[in-house]
Amino acid sequence: MRPSQQMKAINLEWLRQAAPHRHLFEHRWLGERFFHLPGDMIALQEIVSAVRPRLVIHTGIAAGGGPIFMASILELLGGDGIVAAVDPALRPEGRRAIEEHPLRRRIRVLEGSSIDPQIVASLRALAEERSPVVVVLDLIHVQAHVERELELLGPLVTPNSYVVVLDTVMEDLPAEMFEGRPYGKGNNPGTAVAAFLQRDDRFEVDYSFEDRVLLTLAPGGFLRRRPEPAADGLAASPGG
Repeated sequence: MRPSQQMKAINLEWLRQAAPHRHLFEHRWLGERFFHLPGDMIALQEIVSAVRPRLVIHTGIAAGGGPIFMASILELLGGDGIVAAVDPALRPEGRRAIEEHPLRRRIRVLEGSSIDPQIVASLRALAEERSPVVVVLDLIHVQAHVERELELLGPLVTPNSYVVVLDTVMEDLPAEMFEGRPYGKGNNPGTAVAAFLQRDDRFEVDYSFEDRVLLTLAPGGFLRRRPEPAADGLAASPGG
């Protein structure tokens, strides 16, 4: 049994007990609010460090901490990598955090839905100019939306790189935790990933990240794009 599977029951109980304390909403990165667990931040920076993307597509801006976090890792790595941050309803707090941040030069804000044809076309144009590409999905958590994101943005991920679907843990948490919300047990990023992988074999779950950090909001959500076979049948090199 994998380490994260051995810890699953304990981790789910920890998340349930931490929820009333709004634990996820108390984290900061470089002073900006970032609504995720430290383990996921570690896993994300590992991916960026390994892939060295020139483009990170990040859906969901919220308070601005997510795109700023990704931009800061790109800054540490050097190069010309940027973050394309997508949100249809940018909060004043998030806009201000990005516009006033020293790393704003590494962030391009696209206001609109992550599945809107015009937004997707803009992201595709950026991806054609910049490789490798990493995608992080953290916008709307209903299955239909996340599935569509995976269908539209998944192809932009370069071979041997990743699309990370956050909040897949919703499928494992009690239904009452999401009462009154449009997402919850049976309708969430986790169910979206399961449905997507059934029909798209270009991606596979990389469990190594969750097995190292153990406590994550994205179990089964670290999806690696398989290498594309070369014309002679050999695997393509990293980065495609």
